[in-house]
Amino acid sequence: MHEEIRAAFDSVHAEPELKAAARAAVARRTRRQRSPARPVRLALATAACAAVVLGGGWLYLTPTAHISIDVNPSLELGINRFDRVISVQGWNDDGTALAETLDVKNLTYTQAVETILQSETITALVEQDAVVEIGVIGDDDTRCAQMLAGVESCAEAHQNTHCYQAGTQEVEEAHECGLSYGKYRAYRELAVLDPAVTPEEIQGMTMREIRDRIAALSGGEATAESAAEPADSAPAQDCGNTPQGQQQKGPGHHGAGHHEE
Repeated sequence: MHEEIRAAFDSVHAEPELKAAARAAVARRTRRQRSPARPVRLALATAACAAVVLGGGWLYLTPTAHISIDVNPSLELGINRFDRVISVQGWNDDGTALAETLDVKNLTYTQAVETILQSETITALVEQDAVVEIGVIGDDDTRCAQMLAGVESCAEAHQNTHCYQAGTQEVEEAHECGLSYGKYRAYRELAVLDPAVTPEEIQGMTMREIRDRIAALSGGEATAESAAEPADSAPAQDCGNTPQGQQQKGPGHHGAGHHEE
């Protein structure tokens, strides 16, 4: 079609300027006739961009690991595949109160852990000989080991602080009991020595109190180093109901949490 139009113009005996002007006019009209396709292409491009943005947002907001921090404030940080904090959840009243004072979302997990350890609340508790336990929890062992190394680096300068690594299966059990994973882990250790202990009791205890009780029953001494060592654990109590038949409460509403004495 274009060649036919060009040939037709070439056969016309007219000044070159006139021919050029006419060709330009035809070209403009041809472009206008094709213009309806442009909105379609624009819409497709916009949709493609939106898919990329939404897909990236989904990846960013999906946790792939968690960090449990327990003193008596009990916190869990959700960590995405980019090593950024995307959620901060308190697992008792003190934890909820602490979470409300923190601004760690979108920080790297090491920045977040360091910020929490340096917070006024945690610093004051550690000065009173509180025990701090930090767990890296996930199913990718290689990645969790790398994260654990980063967390341990943050903890080196802080006394009575130790770190550990765990899988996700027991985290679900912990949450069914209304406990953060760190407290649930300690509960399982204590239950070996005192089968009568319940998750409800553990909810109101500090990590120092739990570790001292474990030490007293085992004849040992409660230290950050001994707490880091794996211990035999008792079968978990059915946490769907407390011994009184009452359902455990959700995160941030577990009785009156209290600080280290």
